Amino acid sequence: MPIETPGKRWGKRLQKSKVFGHGGHGKKGTFADLLITPLVDMFVIIVLFLIANFSATGEVLMMKSDIHLPEAVNVKDIEAAPVVMVSPTQVTVDGNVLGRVEDLMHGDDGLLDIPTLEERLRDMKKQYVDLHRAANDADGFKGDINIQASREVQFKIIKKVMFSCASAGYGNINFAVSQQGSSGAEKVGQTASNGNL
Repeated sequence: MPIETPGKRWGKRLQKSKVFGHGGHGKKGTFADLLITPLVDMFVIIVLFLIANFSATGEVLMMKSDIHLPEAVNVKDIEAAPVVMVSPTQVTVDGNVLGRVEDLMHGDDGLLDIPTLEERLRDMKKQYVDLHRAANDADGFKGDINIQASREVQFKIIKKVMFSCASAGYGNINFAVSQQGSSGAEKVGQTASNGNL
């Protein structure tokens, strides 16, 4: 039997402990507890965030910082239709710039329409008709279109946009407006035009 120096001696259970024993080479525990409570809390917060930010009607218009909608008292909820955005600098459809307002203002060509806008709208109408024909859908083309124009834009430009829409087959023209006197968040609606210039 070997001779050991006198002193504290740990029990067999603690001899392989890193703190008390000499070994320090004990096996690590491979099982880690999963903390369920914080995980459930996180999922509840995510679900509440999604519910608070979800709109049941969906977003029909894309609000841009450079477009300030005119105000109206009597409005209807806006319906899904192609949107022509007219800012003080440019005319866009589906994010594609189709003309600069400055060029349309100074162009003395005598034309009432915007050829690029009219061509784009005709292509969109053709796609709509072809898609519904392929799906055997009985609903015909209604010719609805929404114009989201800033109140700073001159009527000369709005008239050209309206004429281009009517020439492309979109006769039911609606203007996006903000409801006058709405408290809190701005309510966006539409006011109708008969399409007559």
